[in-house]
Amino acid sequence: MRRGKGIHMHKERGSEVTVSPQCAKCSATYCQRLPLEKIDEVKLARYCPMKTSKKMIQSAIKKYGTADVKKIYIPATITEKEAYESVRGVRMAVRPRIKELIEFGKLIGARRIGLAFCAGMRDEAARIVSFLEKGGFSVASVLCKCGGVDKTKLHISKKYKIGDPSQFEASCNPVLQAELLNKAGTDINVIVGLCLGHDMLFTLNSKAPVTTLIVKDRLLGHNPVIALYSNYHKSIVESQKRT
Repeated sequence: MRRGKGIHMHKERGSEVTVSPQCAKCSATYCQRLPLEKIDEVKLARYCPMKTSKKMIQSAIKKYGTADVKKIYIPATITEKEAYESVRGVRMAVRPRIKELIEFGKLIGARRIGLAFCAGMRDEAARIVSFLEKGGFSVASVLCKCGGVDKTKLHISKKYKIGDPSQFEASCNPVLQAELLNKAGTDINVIVGLCLGHDMLFTLNSKAPVTTLIVKDRLLGHNPVIALYSNYHKSIVESQKRT
């Protein structure tokens, strides 16, 4: 149920009421400046997890000691650290994401990387494969249309085809992409421009950890953040909201 200004509350474990986290609405961000042990010294927002979910925070901390989490988290933190260097006394980012992927892969001992890519990004996929192979990895890559399955065979009404409803239109097949890369024995899988929702299905069916190198945005050249700052796109975003 909803109460107050954007505060979401729901009942959990009988009559106990839990406030959903609303970190995007917080301007204080004490979590960036104070350790958990000192957080009681400041006034936290009603929805702050450090106020409402201390036991969950402690439980999460323990999970970082497990082997499967450490295998990814420690290399990820090293990758984050090494993405910066001091240039003339100023800390600056020095690595694009493709370089971070290569160095992270080396840190976790990955040998084979899988690429699940959009048919509209064949050129980008080929370039990525070249970089990864030069970085010492073997690469397995799967196109989204792999399988040549018409959309109607995947329970999609023909009225939702982009082209002529009476003609064959290959469906995106993220489940097959994941299963082929599972079979290939990849250590990391990389999403390159999969459609929104298809990327979710791919991730759900992938046995290997998944990261995204390119997120699809058809209108904005695959840079969705532009819509957050541009008044030119504000009306487009708001006009397409569903009630």
